[in-house]
Amino acid sequence: MGSTSSGRPADARDRDDDGRARNARPRDGLGRPLPYGADGVARQPEGVVRTPDRTVAEAQSLLDAGKPFHAHEVFEDAWKSGPEEERALWRGLAQLAVGLTHSARGNTTGGARLLRRGAGAVETWSMETGQRTPYEMDLTRLIDWARELAGAVERGDGPIDARRRGPRLRG
Repeated sequence: MGSTSSGRPADARDRDDDGRARNARPRDGLGRPLPYGADGVARQPEGVVRTPDRTVAEAQSLLDAGKPFHAHEVFEDAWKSGPEEERALWRGLAQLAVGLTHSARGNTTGGARLLRRGAGAVETWSMETGQRTPYEMDLTRLIDWARELAGAVERGDGPIDARRRGPRLRG
């Protein structure tokens, strides 16, 4: 059996305590894997159950810091642990954060596609439930932000700075 440059066996896989595959490599602020042993940005713990208000506050803090990949992980926890009737909202918000992540990484096709998909999911949820400001989030403004950013990404309006171009979830 060979080994990688990090000294890990070539066929070794990162596993959590329950044996599920987990990538333990450090990541940068946009969630890109770094070499083992490199200094990275602390990962968001997975499977955290937060109140919706705490979810929005933590995600906004991460977006403000230019860490949309990490904000996506917070939204993903809400999507997976929240009430069934809100899962489409949180999934759409996670897609918006991933769309910003891909856009900031320079992936114009994936970034624009995920921004539009997330905007569509949030809009559909809002229309189906009649809610425009759940947890004080202005969904209309958020949808407009995503579609405008998707257009800028597709036009090639320059590099996307995740910190500067991130959304305001609340007023």
